[in-house]
Amino acid sequence: MKNNIKVERAIKNITQEELAQLVSVSRQTINAMEANKYVPSTVLALKIARVFEKPVETIFLLEGSD
Repeated sequence: MKNNIKVERAIKNITQEELAQLVSVSRQTINAMEANKYVPSTVLALKIARVFEKPVETIFLLEGSD
């Protein structure tokens, strides 16, 4: 699963640490998601989407789903 977390963070001008605090995870978890090494739970994906005020589908992209 690919994601646009890094892009969305840049748009909102927030650090990995700030995002991590907003969604109650570690900075390392955010880093791993940005590197596509960690797939978040549905709950975490929804929390992140809420922070960015966007639908979850615009932040998290399924690979090979077409």
